[in-house]
Amino acid sequence: MATDQAESEQRSDPYERLEDRITRITNVGHAAGILRWDQEVVMPEEGTPARAQQLSALSSISHELLTADETGELLEELESETLPEERQAVVREVRRQYDRETSVPRELIEEISETTANAHPTWKQAKEEDDFEHFAPTLEKLIELKREYANHIDPDADPYAVLFADYEPYLDLETAERVLERLRDELVPLIDAVQNSDVDLATDTFAGEFDDDDQEALARDVLDALGYDWGRGRLDTAPHPFSSGTQFDARVTTRFEEDDLLGSLTSTIHEFGHANYTLGLSDEGYGTPLGDSRDLTVHESQSRLWENHVGRSRPFWEQFLPTVRDRVSELEGATPEDAYEAANQVYDDNLIRVEADELTYHLHIVIRFEIERDLLSGDLEVDDVPEVWNDKYEEYLGVRPETDAEGCLQDIHWSHGSFGYFPTYSLGSVLAAQLYAAAEDDLGNLDDDIRAGDFDDLNGWLRENVHRHGKRYTTPELIERATGEEFTADYFLDYVSEKYGDLYELEGY
Repeated sequence: MATDQAESEQRSDPYERLEDRITRITNVGHAAGILRWDQEVVMPEEGTPARAQQLSALSSISHELLTADETGELLEELESETLPEERQAVVREVRRQYDRETSVPRELIEEISETTANAHPTWKQAKEEDDFEHFAPTLEKLIELKREYANHIDPDADPYAVLFADYEPYLDLETAERVLERLRDELVPLIDAVQNSDVDLATDTFAGEFDDDDQEALARDVLDALGYDWGRGRLDTAPHPFSSGTQFDARVTTRFEEDDLLGSLTSTIHEFGHANYTLGLSDEGYGTPLGDSRDLTVHESQSRLWENHVGRSRPFWEQFLPTVRDRVSELEGATPEDAYEAANQVYDDNLIRVEADELTYHLHIVIRFEIERDLLSGDLEVDDVPEVWNDKYEEYLGVRPETDAEGCLQDIHWSHGSFGYFPTYSLGSVLAAQLYAAAEDDLGNLDDDIRAGDFDDLNGWLRENVHRHGKRYTTPELIERATGEEFTADYFLDYVSEKYGDLYELEGY
């Protein structure tokens, strides 16, 4: 039997053998994803030591399968053949991943995996106790490990650029820096104009204390309204909302705070955008790059599109506010315009990124980008992070955190070792505006559809032009195919200038 199987494998098509190997690697990765979801959502607090070992073991198995000699031999054989376009894309993506992982010793991969698993509860305790010193040694170790990781991949490159490419491999760091600089330069005067405006918005529309059960019911209502597929998903709570899974099981998490009903709704819509993208991937492509999402800029574009261009629009609140009023008696007197104004107010004292408004949000990203870039280069010591963080908040946003919990400990990303991740949030927002404008060019103005609660055309456009392709195209190729243009910040800046210029009655916008 074993001999027959070996002979069969020798006779099989090399592409099919590669695809089988990659599918096994993908399944190991998705199993690890379920364990991470469990750790964030339901795992007992004392479960971390075992979970760290479990994740490390799965990471090792995945690494061994990918970096095995057979994988390299199959890639070399296939790269010498003339393949259909879709198969070429699979080989391209596997080659990139193979080259990066064969550069990094297995022992380092395992150490990073175990360190990040243990880092999560350390960060959580540090945040709860407002004690950066408790997390600092772990952060320092993660930075050292990530520097070592980057050095193995490309010893001649900027380590931060190497890490950024883990999350966005086809838009380079120079593009990210250029976009972030442009957003900083053009949003700061717009934010200043907003803060000097005399317009009095209905900012207290959602003020009050709201029961978790009511908030969960509304979160489920909004997922129903947007068309979430409950047969392939579920809703849970987590300290830091996230979405994870596959096209067969794409889960959403959100969080409920008694004084932040609007925040729970917008975070739910945001995570719906992520899950909706995942659910739109090809079923047939599952297990291969053709059934996997196209990196984080594109993924974030989907969450920001639904959160901002849909969920913060006037037509959306005209459609959804009656549901809110039915659930929450305190909002019986609110109008759609009240809700729209509250959902789009620009805060002058916001310290928390996930609670930030659509404009100041990007300065939160710039601060994190600058700090982690300096940490990786060695220009900033870990012990100095709280002071530098607070100084930058004061300089860029005019506010200064009073605690580390509301300052440099507020995000979970560094405990995951996710250095280079933050720029993709702003890149995704920029792409969301470009994609939404292209959808309207093709479909016509979408306001009436949103007002009627009909998202089929918009979602169909996204399925056709973004979701179904998986990783068939590189990010620049996908953007140009979907929009007819290269990646540009023009649409985002035009969108926010028009929207907030109208809302705050600003001259020149």
